Amino acid sequence: MKRKSWIPAVISLALLTGCIPSKDTKVITETEKSEEAATIIPSMQISEQYYRTLLPYQESVSRGLVVSNIYSKYDVKEVESGLLRLSQRTFSPDDYFFQEGQMLDGEVLSSWLARSSQVKEGLNPSRPKGNMTAELAKKAPIYLAHIVEQNYLVKSGENEVKLGGVSIGLAMNSTYYYQKEDFGATYEEPIPQAVIEQQGKKMANEIVKRMRAIEGLQTVPITVGLFRQESRNSIVPGTYFATGVVGEGKASVADWTGVNEEYVLFPQPVSEEKYREVGQSFNNFKQDVEEYFSNFTSIVGTGFYQEDRIKKLTIDIPIQFYGTAEIIGFTQYMTGLVMEHFPASMHVEVSVTSINGPEALVIKEADEKEPYVHIYD
Repeated sequence: MKRKSWIPAVISLALLTGCIPSKDTKVITETEKSEEAATIIPSMQISEQYYRTLLPYQESVSRGLVVSNIYSKYDVKEVESGLLRLSQRTFSPDDYFFQEGQMLDGEVLSSWLARSSQVKEGLNPSRPKGNMTAELAKKAPIYLAHIVEQNYLVKSGENEVKLGGVSIGLAMNSTYYYQKEDFGATYEEPIPQAVIEQQGKKMANEIVKRMRAIEGLQTVPITVGLFRQESRNSIVPGTYFATGVVGEGKASVADWTGVNEEYVLFPQPVSEEKYREVGQSFNNFKQDVEEYFSNFTSIVGTGFYQEDRIKKLTIDIPIQFYGTAEIIGFTQYMTGLVMEHFPASMHVEVSVTSINGPEALVIKEADEKEPYVHIYD
């Protein structure tokens, strides 16, 4: 069993750059030529699945909107991380550097997200006059909840970088929440997936058309992703369900490709054939944990599937512990169960928490013989 010292990512990177001779590259971006400011490209890349980020870090010019427009913390994270995955299909992490969106500011996005009856640029349908009813809610819901922008930069010379591509993610509502009267009860109306997809593709092409009119975006490739936002009470995130690429100078998505990703909550009913194998492993693990220690509220797992195959299983175990020795004993026992019950090819992460916060973390990488284990001080 490997013991891993767990350090927050930001701090660990700072320590790494302090221990290793710096070979970071200083470059000049196009916008900095007149400002005599240098941008640093870090020499280290944590993993091939992560983009290197230019320093000093530039926050999105629409920062803060995602929290107010997206229902849950799960979707707030996934709408951005999922777009990063889609972007890798077009913009390789080997060649491109990541930067938060700098082209579409909060004022622009707010106008695009509004109803057409509110502002001329609004992409959502006009609100019917009078009090909202269930019938009207079906005809004119708010489809588009948020737009995420990500920029991908590429070297344009030995010491210069330029904008090489842009990705945008359209977060589409799967449920429309409304009130029949001001300050009245809140009602909900589900939006069919077929309608979400139809409206998403229509709005995406309009957004791309508008982006082409913005200086600096006339010709760069644009990756577009359509994201299905889950309901407010969901405890699993939504996922991207379609993606397309707008080539250099083009003004619309020529071909859309389906994205087969989903998050699944465990335990699952045994009747669910698609998740039965993973579900059985999870249930056996859960049962053995309960036999050892029953003082917990629940054990919940979230599986991430791509192309109908599980890529990662995250398990949360909230337990009331009474001492350090007990935490160590439980973690050792539970780690053995992880290695026993789950296939070697599966990536599994188990987080143990109490009312005091995180207590232990176990990570079993796919095809690794030994797990990483950390017990928090």
